[in-house]
Amino acid sequence: MDYASFARERRAAILERVSQAAAVSGRTADDVLLVAVSKTVGIEEVAAAHAAGYTAFAENRPQELKRKQSAAQDFPELADVRWDMIGHLQTNKVKDVVGSVSLIHSVDTLHLAEAIDARAAKLGVTVPILLEVNVAGEESKSGFSPAEALAQIGSVLELANVSVEGLMGMAPAHDPGAARRAFSDLRELRDLLSHETGCHLGELSCGMSDDFAIAIEEGSTIIRLGRTVFDPAYALQ
Repeated sequence: MDYASFARERRAAILERVSQAAAVSGRTADDVLLVAVSKTVGIEEVAAAHAAGYTAFAENRPQELKRKQSAAQDFPELADVRWDMIGHLQTNKVKDVVGSVSLIHSVDTLHLAEAIDARAAKLGVTVPILLEVNVAGEESKSGFSPAEALAQIGSVLELANVSVEGLMGMAPAHDPGAARRAFSDLRELRDLLSHETGCHLGELSCGMSDDFAIAIEEGSTIIRLGRTVFDPAYALQ
């Protein structure tokens, strides 16, 4: 099977799983955005994924984001794709991201939010962001603790040039039960923050290749899929 055929068939299988999971939470596949995480592939694979139906892509390093966007200029069909930033972002790299992406998922400190706001003000733009929350308290992962999110979201909301759209999180690996608890906790925190601030926080970016179905069942609105989209050797979970 050629790569283009693989991309089409895999997307159909993913959409079927998304539809089944969305039904559990009273939604449809149209309520969930599939973001293809292209960090391990080249622009040719991105183009094949786009031809298969993906319209949103994401990178986790600013330098790779710039490289992909530059390479995409040789593929006119990619001119209208959406690019997101999902990885840890250092404040000195903010200038490489603000103005180049549709959504920054990984805002993990008030200091970073302030840096994004300052850069956005210079460019005269408003940047949609998600607050990354480490709901499971894993030492290996960055993000606000739930208590920090509650304490500091007011300060983030006061920034004039960022728009907080919701929360982002990751679940413990290889433990479906722990993943479900993490996604449920993230949703409940989102709802609490919305209630406390009066701000509509509609987006939940959670769920990756190994656990996206669980995330959707628990309310995820954005799933970030890398291996299951791009790797023919990866078995769809």
